[in-house]
Order: sequence, then structure tokens, then C-alpha cells
Amino acid sequence: MKRLVLIFGILMLLLGLLNETYAQVPNHINKVIIDAGHGGKDPGALGRYSKEKDIVLAVALKTGKYIEENMKGVEVVYTRKTDVFVELHKRAKIANESGADVFISIHCNSNKSSRPYGAETYVMGLHKSIENLEVAKTENAAIYFEEDYKTQYEGFNPESDEDYIVLNMFQNANIDQSIELSSHIQDQFRERVGRKDRGVKQAGFWVLYKTTMPGILIELGFLSHPEEEKFLMTEEGQVYMASAIYRAFRDYKNDYEARANELKPIVPKPVEEVVPVYYRVQFASYNREKELDFRKFRGLKNVKMYEHDGQYKYTVGNELTFEGAKKIKQEMIEMGFKDVFVVAFMNENRISIDEARVIADQQKITP
Repeated sequence: MKRLVLIFGILMLLLGLLNETYAQVPNHINKVIIDAGHGGKDPGALGRYSKEKDIVLAVALKTGKYIEENMKGVEVVYTRKTDVFVELHKRAKIANESGADVFISIHCNSNKSSRPYGAETYVMGLHKSIENLEVAKTENAAIYFEEDYKTQYEGFNPESDEDYIVLNMFQNANIDQSIELSSHIQDQFRERVGRKDRGVKQAGFWVLYKTTMPGILIELGFLSHPEEEKFLMTEEGQVYMASAIYRAFRDYKNDYEARANELKPIVPKPVEEVVPVYYRVQFASYNREKELDFRKFRGLKNVKMYEHDGQYKYTVGNELTFEGAKKIKQEMIEMGFKDVFVVAFMNENRISIDEARVIADQQKITP
């Protein structure tokens, strides 16, 4: 009886607030929350060689970086940027108090069987399968790492099916926008990254229930699947997944703002500002900084210095292709330089060669 009264009260509250909620829809998307799931004492799902908390943090930071570099005017707020434990209710509080327009929570999946694989995205809503409910139970179980979870979460029990019935009554006016963003995410995972598309799903996630803006929870893949775990652990895999999330968010923002401002969608979509990757040849490293006219550097063209791992490192060349840098490397060897190798830079920050190749390949594709 108590549950029925509570459900009736929730319905009345939602009906009363529905018009007000629609009236407050913004015309622009200017701030996004990037939420890396778990962290610290909460490892999340465990693969054979990996922990969910580490993979999702790497993907979250890369996603935020792509948004910051390519979408001027959009502010990125992170719920965590290091390996720390952040309570579920605090993640929602960060999102709500920041005034964000979109909430993106990033996770990895797991299963007792090693056979399931693929990426899926969730919105807050009524689960339509036991499998969806189990995913929500697994993610909500993070509250057990909190000392006062029974008080903080209003008696919510992550293992109680009955509690999810009440929780899922909070399908709010943001569900359509959340589903639209989720669809963009899955399209990118399928078409750009070649991942198995497990679809857009609904389930009761506490962190989505408490946020007041369109929100989604992404499951990048299954750490219980050996090949998928291997992919998600690599720099290349993380770059691809982060880039897909960034592109999906960009496309959603463009479509949303076109509708909100009564404009027809622009076809083709505007090409994003491309940040080029440069390849240089490193030939020297010192504990102390050297002048660029140092005797060892004489006769060399386009000498540059950068700091890395507490060392002052020196390069020549500034090529847009790896092949161009390899030619310079060969020339340096012929000049008598021995310890020379190609390094990559983006926005004057050194990146790995693998990451540079992935980014360069993606930039060849018209957005």
C-alpha cells in the first residue's frame, strides 16, 4: 500500500511539473558533464587484465579533450579526472549544480559468460528485459562502497526489483533527447569504429534518475570478452571510442540547436576545425636546456625543443606525414646521428605514433 501511494504521488508530481520542464528547454548546448564511472576503491567490472575504472577514465579524458579542442564555446566538466572514488549522488550533484545541458556517463560491461560482446547505451526508463535490469543493478551497486548509503539513497536497495519499479517512474521530459543522443552514440560505434551495436536501452540507473538534464550511460564493451577487453585496453581502441562519443555529441548538438532555433538541419553538416598532427624527428635529449644555436645543432633546420619526462628534448622537421618524417630521419642517420626516431605532436603536445595515425585517418573522413 505504501508503494502504491508513493507511485501515485510521483505521477501527480510529474504531471504538475511537465509543462514547466518543457518551458525551460535551452536553445543551445554549452556545457557537458563527462562522468567516468567507478574509481578509487570501486574498480567496477574486472576483466582478466583490466579494471573498468581505468579504461573508462582514459576514454572520458580523451572524449573531453576532443570536445574542448574542436567545439569552441562548449565547456566540459568532469566528475573525476583521476583515480578517485566519487559517490553516485555526488556525481549527480556535480552535474546539476554546474548547470550542464547534457550528462554522459561512461562504463564497461561484464558477464558471467565470455560470449557477449558489443557496445550499448542506456537512458533512464523502465527496463524491458532481465538483462537490462541486471546491468542497472551492477552499476547501482557502487553505492555499497559508501558508508551511509542507506540514508543517502532514501532506503533504495540496488538488489530489489520492487525498488526499480518506483525508480523507473521518473521517466522525465528529457527521455526523447536522451534517446536521440544515445542513437547518435550507437551509430558512431557501429559505423565509425566497427563495434557490435547492442542498441539503445532503458533501465533504472540512480545517477541518471538524479540528474536534471538529458543523460545517458554508455557501456563501451564487455571486459569479460577476451578480444573486446584487449581492444578497450589499447590506446588505439580508446582513441576510437572517445572520438566516436565526441562526434556523436557534436552531431546531437548540431541537430538539437537547429530544431531549437527553428532552423532546418544543415546538409552537409559543417566541417569541424581540423587540428593537424605533425611528425618530427627527435635527435637529442639533455638534463639542461640548450640554446637552439648549440654547436651540435648547427647546420640543422627547424630545430625545436619540448619538455618530456623531466628532460629537454630536441627535434628537427615538422611534417604532416609519417613518411615525410622518415625521410628526415634517414637524412639524420646519414649525417652521423645515431639515436634518432619519429615523434608526433598535436597542439604542440606529444602524442603516441599510434594515436597520431588514428587521428590522421579519422581526419581524412568528412565528418
